[in-house]
Amino acid sequence: MRLAELASHLSDATLLGDGDVNVSRLIYDSREVRPGSMFFAIPGLAADGHNYLQQAIEAGVAAVAVEAAREAIWRPIFENSPSPALLVDNTRSGLAVAAAALNGFPARKLGIIGITGTDGKTSLSHLVDHILTASGRRSGLITTAECRVGNMKLPETGRFTTPEAPELQAMLAQVVNAGGQWAVLEATSHGLAQHRLDCCEVDIAAVTVVGSDHLDFHGSREAYVQAKGRLFQFLDESVGKGITKTAVLNFDDPIHETYAALTRARVVSYGVDLDADFRATSVVPGPWRTAFNLTSGDVSLEADVATPAFFSVYNALAATAICVSAGMDLASVIPGLTTWKGAPGRMELIDEGQPFAVVVDFAHAPDSLKRVLGVLRDRSRGRLIAVFGCIGERDRDRRFAMGVVAASDADFTIVTDDNPYTEDRDAIIAEIVSGLEAAGKRAGHDFAVIPDRREAIAQAIGMAVDEDTVLLAGKGHETQVHLPGGAYDCDDREVARTVLHDLLPGSSV
Repeated sequence: MRLAELASHLSDATLLGDGDVNVSRLIYDSREVRPGSMFFAIPGLAADGHNYLQQAIEAGVAAVAVEAAREAIWRPIFENSPSPALLVDNTRSGLAVAAAALNGFPARKLGIIGITGTDGKTSLSHLVDHILTASGRRSGLITTAECRVGNMKLPETGRFTTPEAPELQAMLAQVVNAGGQWAVLEATSHGLAQHRLDCCEVDIAAVTVVGSDHLDFHGSREAYVQAKGRLFQFLDESVGKGITKTAVLNFDDPIHETYAALTRARVVSYGVDLDADFRATSVVPGPWRTAFNLTSGDVSLEADVATPAFFSVYNALAATAICVSAGMDLASVIPGLTTWKGAPGRMELIDEGQPFAVVVDFAHAPDSLKRVLGVLRDRSRGRLIAVFGCIGERDRDRRFAMGVVAASDADFTIVTDDNPYTEDRDAIIAEIVSGLEAAGKRAGHDFAVIPDRREAIAQAIGMAVDEDTVLLAGKGHETQVHLPGGAYDCDDREVARTVLHDLLPGSSV
């Protein structure tokens, strides 16, 4: 696309230089310059892209985008630069618009379902995609755990649940090209605050439950709640596609009033405690399924889902509300609910015939760890053994708090690696241990420290006896542990299967 044409899609853009250059690729890392690349100088938490303009220009970038407020940085560089530029107010939002334009505005050709919340986003996204697919509607899925359209894999999102705008818009274009009718997007507070989801033309916005997380980034719970609320504001800004714009809200969570006030769109509610549009009654937990009556108006149908937690009922209700809002009838939702096997690494039961339970879950914050341990405690007759660590480069307060949760809700804890990234793994572990010790737990008696996650999993499974439950928390679907000096392979599910295979003669992996 010609730079001048690209600029025409950005309402606040001023073109500096030659508008006839062709742009075929958008980048935000000056080290990624290729022929036809346009570099967007994005101010970040650790670095400002404007400080890398010279590097991008010397590498042969076709064009750049800069912010007006940072003229003191870029003006001296452009006095002697042949590269044309777009001057915008915000390079992050400009990147999103440019990415949508370069990919032919794919979200305008799809029904877009955005799902946010503190916990349950991934599971709900996968459940919605499964119901749509089971009903014959071709759907694309972009989540932490998996990105695909039908059975065709899309690129991984890397460290980000919500990809940066160029990657996200390219994925949506692939969904369109594959004949997709819908796309289900997991919308994080980071992604919303950083404009990655701009131009996604949301038709149905849904929320699970909102607690408190990522305060190291947002600064306060109020800012965190506000960031998630941006998803509902999109409903009033998105183009019309013949789909009734709908906000799907959990009426049992008081935050629903805040989000309902952010949009003029139709509100569809779900809940158990209050009189919502979609309700669950007669809930009967089973060994690893939950049965209930799904009620809407005067219609009540029997349903069940393949997870043993009460929050899975909320996900089933939310998914039903979303899919009915997308044009399905209530009865056609039931088969999808019943046949769903769960999201990868979310309350995933690893069963190789052992006389105890092994469960893999993504719980990586105090609230989610407590919730999962509570669910497993209700279903465990033996000890509850927890294996987890804490991610590096994120909110440090959660480390001590997760130690306190484990001290309260697990019988034995093994503290191990999560993804330290650039941080010292031992320092992270020490902060978790401080929470355990503050709650009166003793090393060797109530907990152990085994930094290598594979060894920690083997130790936990090796010490389990009949009717115990082993929880491998924090990594879920992930397949590597990232350390300052590199990474090692560790898929909790596969490591657990291998250990069980070695312990149980005659089992297979």
